[in-house]
Amino acid sequence: MPGGCVSHQLHRQLLVGTQVVASAGVHGSLLLNQIKEEKEQFQKENEQLKKANDQINEETDQIKEEKDQIKEEKDQFKEEKEQLQKENDQIKGEKEKRQKENEQLKKANDQIKEAKDQIKEEKEQLQKENDEWKVHVQIVHITLDPATAHPNLILSEDKRQVTWGEKPQDIPQDPQRFSFLPCVLGQQPIPSGRCYWEVEVGTNGFWDLGICRNNVKRKERVVLKPEDGFWVIRFYKNEYWALTSPETQLTQKDHPRKVCVFLDSEARYISFYNMVDKTHIYTFDQCDFYGSLRPLFRLWAENSGCLTILPPSET
Repeated sequence: MPGGCVSHQLHRQLLVGTQVVASAGVHGSLLLNQIKEEKEQFQKENEQLKKANDQINEETDQIKEEKDQIKEEKDQFKEEKEQLQKENDQIKGEKEKRQKENEQLKKANDQIKEAKDQIKEEKEQLQKENDEWKVHVQIVHITLDPATAHPNLILSEDKRQVTWGEKPQDIPQDPQRFSFLPCVLGQQPIPSGRCYWEVEVGTNGFWDLGICRNNVKRKERVVLKPEDGFWVIRFYKNEYWALTSPETQLTQKDHPRKVCVFLDSEARYISFYNMVDKTHIYTFDQCDFYGSLRPLFRLWAENSGCLTILPPSET
């Protein structure tokens, strides 16, 4: 091959190669620019995606916080509801309790009213019976017997009142006189049958009041009881007693400033009545009465007061 032809051919190949390289360089530059743009776009989209993701996370946290707040409010509402229910149940219970108490109070008031009506009827019946037996029963005229009076007992001139004297009186000895217990008897023996008398006991002083057999012991210490011939009631230190064996404590609503003694010797009982409110005080029944019976009066040294037998005209 001639040398000129080879040179020409090499020149053409070099030119073609250069063109190819130049063309490849342009294409590569375009590709690099495209890749760079795509990378920038990707980074931009990635940043937007990250920003959107951060916003989503923030909104998710906010939603979670709101859900927690809603749950807390729900729990608080539930607690308040339970507390309200509890208070409502308590109010309901108190209302039922108050209603029950009102019913019990009404029942108690009805019982009190019924008791008052019954007491009123009994008082009216007692007053009626009292008026009836006063008409049909003998009123006894009683005076005090000086021969039986203890030396410390002072009798009024009309012998209807007895008081306590601080110093014993210088009086004649008498076998009938009480020398130990400060007692005095009625002068007249009580007639048989039904009879009564009234004694004003006043508001002060301690006393014993009743009847006894005429043959009771008077010179020594004795216990006032039915077995020894005494049927007596007592007022002492603001307490009332029937001198039974053993003694019986009595209840009195009003102090009996005036006492009626009613005796039915044939029926063998003696009763005492409070003439202030016309109520019954006490009755000794199945009494072993025999021989003469006499009214008995006793005063106490520490708070003596006085006892006054009311004349028949004042009973």
